[in-house]
Amino acid sequence: MGFWILLALIAGVVIFAISIYNRLVNLRNRVKNAFAQIDVQLTRRHDLIPNLVEAVKGYMGHERETLEAVIQARNTAVAGLKNAAADPSSAKAIQELAGAEAALTGTLGKLFALSESYPELKANENVIQLQEELTSTENKVAFSRQAFNDAVLQYNNTRENFPNNLMAGFFNFEAAEFLQIESVEKREVPKVSFD
Repeated sequence: MGFWILLALIAGVVIFAISIYNRLVNLRNRVKNAFAQIDVQLTRRHDLIPNLVEAVKGYMGHERETLEAVIQARNTAVAGLKNAAADPSSAKAIQELAGAEAALTGTLGKLFALSESYPELKANENVIQLQEELTSTENKVAFSRQAFNDAVLQYNNTRENFPNNLMAGFFNFEAAEFLQIESVEKREVPKVSFD
């Protein structure tokens, strides 16, 4: 009788461990799937940038340094996206991607600020259409990033809860990293002056 109880207890523990393992795998796969949506939107963003640079090049030829900085930042972001897409649960790859995308956003901001000095550029239909497409894509990136971060939160919470953390540690389920692509301006404290 005792043997059967022990056997049932071992079988119950094994089944419980398998269910924890499977849940962690499913949640890690959700993180990967959510990142795939970000990949699509960031790839679209990266594909639009060379077209934008070409469109403004004729008007801003002497702003060559800014245009080259945009292309360099775009190429760095493309490389970061490839690395992150290879393993979306890698904290290092996601941090590098976030840094590259922030740098790209900064150089695009400089390009748009400079373009304000060129009235004929601001009126160019092609440039206006590209800017609208970039804005639309940025909104889609933000939505996809939120879905990715929600998947990361659920995965990390499940991974860290007891007894899941024992299985996660045993099978090397590493913590996933949130993707935060923000402009530096959003974090700056506004300056107020009463002069």
